[in-house]
Amino acid sequence: MGRKVTVATCSLNQWALDFDGNVLRILKSIEIAKASGAKYRLGPELEICGYGCADHFYESDTLLHCFQVLKQLLESPVTQDIICDVGMPVMHHNVRYNCRVLFLNKKILLIRPKMLLANHGNNREFRWFSPWSQPRHIEEYFLPRMIQDVTGQVTVPFGDAVLSTKDTCIGSEICAELWNARSPHVDMGLDGVEIFTNSSASYHELRKADQRVNLVKSATTKSGGIYLFANQKGCDGDRLYYDGCSMIAINGDIVAQGKQFSLDDVEVITATLDLEDVRSYRGERCHPHMEYEHKPYQRIKVDFSLSDCKDIFLPTHQPVEWVFHSPEEEISLGPACWLWDYLRRSGQAGFLLPLSGGVDSSSSACIVYSMCVQVCQAVRDGNAQVLEDVQRLVCDASYRPEEPRELCGRLFTTCYMASENSSEDTRNRAKELAAQIGSNHLNINIDMAVKGLLGIFSMVMGKWPKFRVNGGSSRENLALQNVQARVRMILAYLFAQLCLWAQGKPGGLLVLGSANVDESLTGYFTKYDCSSADINPIGGVSKMDLKRFLQYCAEYFRLTALKSVLAAPPTAELEPLTEGQVSQTDEADMGMTYSELSVIGRLRKISKCGAYSMFCKLIHSWRETCSPSQVAAKVKHFFKMYSVNRHKMTTVTPSYHAESYGPDDNRFDLRPFLYNTRWSWQFRCIDHEVSMMEGEYVESV
Repeated sequence: MGRKVTVATCSLNQWALDFDGNVLRILKSIEIAKASGAKYRLGPELEICGYGCADHFYESDTLLHCFQVLKQLLESPVTQDIICDVGMPVMHHNVRYNCRVLFLNKKILLIRPKMLLANHGNNREFRWFSPWSQPRHIEEYFLPRMIQDVTGQVTVPFGDAVLSTKDTCIGSEICAELWNARSPHVDMGLDGVEIFTNSSASYHELRKADQRVNLVKSATTKSGGIYLFANQKGCDGDRLYYDGCSMIAINGDIVAQGKQFSLDDVEVITATLDLEDVRSYRGERCHPHMEYEHKPYQRIKVDFSLSDCKDIFLPTHQPVEWVFHSPEEEISLGPACWLWDYLRRSGQAGFLLPLSGGVDSSSSACIVYSMCVQVCQAVRDGNAQVLEDVQRLVCDASYRPEEPRELCGRLFTTCYMASENSSEDTRNRAKELAAQIGSNHLNINIDMAVKGLLGIFSMVMGKWPKFRVNGGSSRENLALQNVQARVRMILAYLFAQLCLWAQGKPGGLLVLGSANVDESLTGYFTKYDCSSADINPIGGVSKMDLKRFLQYCAEYFRLTALKSVLAAPPTAELEPLTEGQVSQTDEADMGMTYSELSVIGRLRKISKCGAYSMFCKLIHSWRETCSPSQVAAKVKHFFKMYSVNRHKMTTVTPSYHAESYGPDDNRFDLRPFLYNTRWSWQFRCIDHEVSMMEGEYVESV
């Protein structure tokens, strides 16, 4: 009958500038798609070079190597008899565009440039690309000679057009175009396009997956049609984790979905769908009495069919219910996959974590354990690449991981760095958790190193600083805390470099950090202390989410040691104990609770609030617990802490991006780091409002 089409989309774990690896993963996905009977294969955004090339997009070499890979794809027998849709940068009239290149049987059908660029959050596409600003317009693109030699074409269409096969019509969107108020699929659907494709490089944020699914469902609910969504997955070289979730939808229903988190480098999903379902849906709901006002799309005619005349017995895919991960599961899975990619691609042999027995470092430890759980499961599922990577990491070609605790002992070293200010409670909590996850655990005492450094200072300056409880000043007290914290950082790197050497094993370890997003926001950490590490899996996660995550780990992984971690008050343990007990707590030091910080962080970043606007919002949301003057005091205190400590974000450890209010100074949250910390004008506006409110209250009494 020629009405059913089988189409494929995929998630690929591409790596920026890894052209050898990227082309192999692309070819593998096409091979799997063809084996499933697909006649159209869609891949992620900029999949040939990797999305995260950043300023390497400026280099002519990047463009050259992309065309060299395209040549290899065109020549490969794997790409024959299937329409292949791949992503790469292309320069047209000396302007760089983020493009899709669609080809079939050694002929390029269309180069479709991105029209609406992503330029918010972590995205900076306007830095490297220009948007194609001519809707429904195409020009001639002169192909490089190496491509001409393969295709026999001198020029090909370049611009905003659609493909018209013998049996249907296909139109492309690229990533952010789906999220835009003027998404191209609306006009394409009104012009008769039946299959929409979207190639994305959409990164993970907690509680975000449903937004993508709802957008895809909405796109085909409004005007009918088939929608293919492809996404990158994994860590391609920076702070982001691209979280897959490739999907296929028809008429508002998801019929095929990919995983959000997995260690598979290549995941292909396919669906067989009936074009007549699209036509009948539109005929009843969308197109009666509808007039299309815009210039029609230019159709690139393709002598090819996605359907087969003998498809009557071919079953079609039915709707599926998308099950979303809880935030706790997302924290367990996303950062763990990111750590695995970073470890296997970095050339190091494992991780080292200073484990204090508190919520933050315990969270980092649990994420490493979750990574080991996923690695063991992937090996059991027959993932040959994961097994090869594990064997290379442990330098044992016969090794096969069976149990997460045993693998953890090979890849993960934890160390408790005690001082005279450390309590037995935290030491025991760290020891117990390390035993339950199986890490190689070390106990280190830093007192000798601290006293040595203070001795040098005393010898030069003739004074020995004291803690506040011993009669010292605030400056002395802070300096004595900082020297302990910084000694721990130095020792962490020393042990990371040499502890495998001491055991007669090759390689070094990556140092893991464990500062959460709220502490980074306020600067509640010592510059160049244990927050300074190679990477930080929890730097984009709030304290409140981390506590819920540990509760999840205690139950799901049966890590009973976490119960005592959760029950203990957060503390840095940098000041002397009082009768053997901790006298210092994080929330007392910061002057506000972690719950309050989370609210303030969202207002600052997501709601774009300055000090005055934040005060105006919080007097309503906190009215049950705080008076206007108390709200004003908290807001002022936060902005003072934030501005005094903002300089610390210029050197903060690269962290997994997970939270939409993160303060990462690298690309996500661009701010000054030298402020007028008095905020005189802003605070005066707040004071004026407080006095007005208090005056009204007095009058009413």
